[in-house]
Amino acid sequence: MDCKILLPSEVFLHRQADKVVAEGTNGSFCLLPRHIDFVSALVPGLLSLSAQDEQPEYFAVDQGILVKKGDEVLIATRNAIKIPSLGHLKSVVQERFRNLDDKEKAARTAAARLEASIVRRFMELKRYG
Repeated sequence: MDCKILLPSEVFLHRQADKVVAEGTNGSFCLLPRHIDFVSALVPGLLSLSAQDEQPEYFAVDQGILVKKGDEVLIATRNAIKIPSLGHLKSVVQERFRNLDDKEKAARTAAARLEASIVRRFMELKRYG
């Protein structure tokens, strides 16, 4: 199967796989090349891609959508991280989400400053108006 993991800003991964295992809203599922066409909403969790005679590749993915149509599997998600091995899963995910939390805190602080500035300006207009 021709598999692609799509992020909002880029194609994160494009490779061939004989088996895809993912976590949907109704639980974990497996797709093989001759399975019927399929669509599923994904929940944050693990995604595994395997090719014949190769070790599976593991990815931590955010919520998203998986579409299998014919020989093509498209996975659209907001975030994806390649995990070197399942033993490293916890540390890699914690580090990545720690970085996201720091960026979100900075964005929230900037938004709060903008809001406070707008309120101050309206108060000044009201006072002089």
